[in-house]
Amino acid sequence: MTQTAPPRLILGSASPRRLELLAQIGLCPDALRPADIDETPQKAETPRDYVRRMALEKAEAIPLAEDEALLTADTTVAVGRRILGKPADRDEAAAFMRLMSGRRHRVLTAIALRHGGRSRVRLVETQVRMRPIDAAALDAYLDAGDWQGKAGGYAIQGAAAAFIPWIQGSFSAVVGLPLSETAAMLAAIGITGGTT
Repeated sequence: MTQTAPPRLILGSASPRRLELLAQIGLCPDALRPADIDETPQKAETPRDYVRRMALEKAEAIPLAEDEALLTADTTVAVGRRILGKPADRDEAAAFMRLMSGRRHRVLTAIALRHGGRSRVRLVETQVRMRPIDAAALDAYLDAGDWQGKAGGYAIQGAAAAFIPWIQGSFSAVVGLPLSETAAMLAAIGITGGTT
């Protein structure tokens, strides 16, 4: 009986966090191919629809050979129906943090896997609570610059961890890649890491 080799894993992201997360489950992509797409939310688009669309559009935008499987992901922060993307500047980061201060928000991460002419998408939703953040703590956080390039203006594994007493759901999804769901999707097409 001939065993076919698993497809080569291509990560459609340049995120060092997603690379570290994959390494956590014993996977190292064969190549990185970040997608360059317009990430503007559509008018009246819900956060769930937005994040799914982004993951799929990234998956469709990247060229792929027959022996390759492409993994893409998108993470967004939502307060109600409002999508908090990556803040454009310090003022927007401050506004995002004030909006989340003392309340719960959702972190939505969609992963898309394209292989063999098909794309599959999984959405993982995590509830996160931020404690009230006073002006001095907010200024210190903004001065540190950890908000730059992060959905919602924070990284749960960074300085903002001091503001987050509680989450319900997947910690790794908040960082940028839900590991359990990712491992299951990849295993279904023969790609396994050091966890099986």
